[in-house]
Amino acid sequence: MLEVAYVYILRCFDGTFYVGVTNDVDRRVAEHHDGRDLYCYTYNRRPLKLAYVGEFQRMTDAIAFEKQLKGWSHRKKRVFTEGNFADLKRFARGPNKPRPS
Repeated sequence: MLEVAYVYILRCFDGTFYVGVTNDVDRRVAEHHDGRDLYCYTYNRRPLKLAYVGEFQRMTDAIAFEKQLKGWSHRKKRVFTEGNFADLKRFARGPNKPRPS
């Protein structure tokens, strides 16, 4: 049986991004908007905007992509959420590529 999972990115009021994984995007985003968890990263960064949702057929694949996104720089997340895929490579970090300043 397939279990649908979603990776989502929220753009916070302060311009930062929050990356998460869930099996119910509407519920999870509503929880962030409502501020249900005082200790959640997004609590003091509301209002929030849903910037990206990706659907996966397996939770393990969604978690792997979530971890990959969390390792990206702010600029790379921004160009990804804007759909500017040509710039993704430009902001990629590799073993021989220094971190942009």
